[in-house]
Amino acid sequence: MEYLPAPAAPAQGHILCCQCGVPIPPNPANMCVGCLRAQVDITEGIPKQGTVHFCKQCERYLQPPGTWIQCALESRELLALCLKKIKASLSKVRLIDAGFIWTEPHSKRLKIKLTVQKEVINGAVLQQVFVVEYVVQSQMCEDCHRIEAKDFWKAVVQVRQKTVHKKTFFYLEQLILKHRLHQNTLRIKEIHDGLDFYYSSKQHAQKMVDFLQCTVPSRSKSSQRLISHDIHSNVYNYKSTFSVEIVPICKDNVVCLSPKLAQSLGNMSQICVCIRVTSTIHLIDPRTLQIAEIDGNTYWRHPFNSLFHPKQLEEFIIMDINRVHEKKKGAGAGARSNKHTLAEAWVRKTSELDTDHQYFCCTHLGHILNPGDLVLGFDLANCNLNDEFANKMNPQHIPDVVLIKKSYDRGKRQRRRNWKLKELQRDREGTDTDDERQYQDFLEDLEEDETIRKNINIYRNADIPVESDTDDDGAPRISLAEMLEDLHISQDATGGEGAEMLTE
Repeated sequence: MEYLPAPAAPAQGHILCCQCGVPIPPNPANMCVGCLRAQVDITEGIPKQGTVHFCKQCERYLQPPGTWIQCALESRELLALCLKKIKASLSKVRLIDAGFIWTEPHSKRLKIKLTVQKEVINGAVLQQVFVVEYVVQSQMCEDCHRIEAKDFWKAVVQVRQKTVHKKTFFYLEQLILKHRLHQNTLRIKEIHDGLDFYYSSKQHAQKMVDFLQCTVPSRSKSSQRLISHDIHSNVYNYKSTFSVEIVPICKDNVVCLSPKLAQSLGNMSQICVCIRVTSTIHLIDPRTLQIAEIDGNTYWRHPFNSLFHPKQLEEFIIMDINRVHEKKKGAGAGARSNKHTLAEAWVRKTSELDTDHQYFCCTHLGHILNPGDLVLGFDLANCNLNDEFANKMNPQHIPDVVLIKKSYDRGKRQRRRNWKLKELQRDREGTDTDDERQYQDFLEDLEEDETIRKNINIYRNADIPVESDTDDDGAPRISLAEMLEDLHISQDATGGEGAEMLTE
């Protein structure tokens, strides 16, 4: 038996290039790749250089004709922006791949590597890789022009509070910083009883007004003034003004409610203490621990005022204190606070220690007060109450003393305070010692009230070392777990000095 050899596989023949004579596989052009690229340039007509406009103030790129967009270096958005500039010339070729070539951030150059294909002689498809270089030119956008002008604005939000203390404004400032509502402002101006926020558009101002109404009890009204009018295009140019009035009640104020409002809140006493102001006014009755919340609409229907000025706080010393564990609820009484303890205390003014005169009062601070402690409060027995509702009350229902908060050594608290807050950049008319004292009061309120601390950002102050608690005098402090590390843009991820991007 004889085996036949398998037929040989047909081998592809080679031809000679019509230009250089090199053997090549057959192709429709009958030319090698080198000669084909020398004869035909498929990138002809595609610009190899271009310009990109960049605003250094807001770090945005110009997308023609007039849109400014935020793009990171070597991002998909920046790549799409660069490709749109040569989109018309790319219509004659097929784009296969595109990507960035790394350049120095300070070089003001962007390089893009493009891979394109195109059908050339006799149906042959040629693929070519080339680089397009863009020069980054600085140009200030219209929004930054308006910010630099400082006098050009379309809308202003005037925030006012008719009160002496600025605790609510300090709290509101931290909320604005946390939610970054200050980024669209052209200018922030501080005046005696409030702040003015200037905006380049009415929409941004309306957004601020909506934010204020959701965060603090307030009411608002708006108006607009015609600046110019184009009769041909029927275009009107207005300047809008929004007036926001915050309720004139701050933390630690003693207030006197109207009888109708006190009855609607669960038959609580008319004399109450404001323990917190957030989106509502939080009140507590120091005689029963009954709590209530009053929103802005309820306040404006039944307004009430503070009975005392913050400077009228007097220092008392606890002579004796008895905690009341159970107290019978009255008819229709509302909810009671679980964070406070009711107590009956005998107190004496520190300015009257040479006398035997003592005052009896009920307080909601039984959980932190002990005999010998110093406490701040208001003396109602020896003052003239100039209030509509207080003057009509039965004198037997008005307490002699209302205790507000425990007193600690302020100097020691400031020295060991290892945290800080950020502030809004604003134009000030001038600061005095009273503003600094009010700011220190606000910082102490943050240390004492955990509920308010949850709504703001607290940053660790690396300049002050962390102290041990061995010499703790009982003053409330903020734990390290509640603090954020203050991030500086001038530092890179490795902890060294970083460089700013695309700046001259």
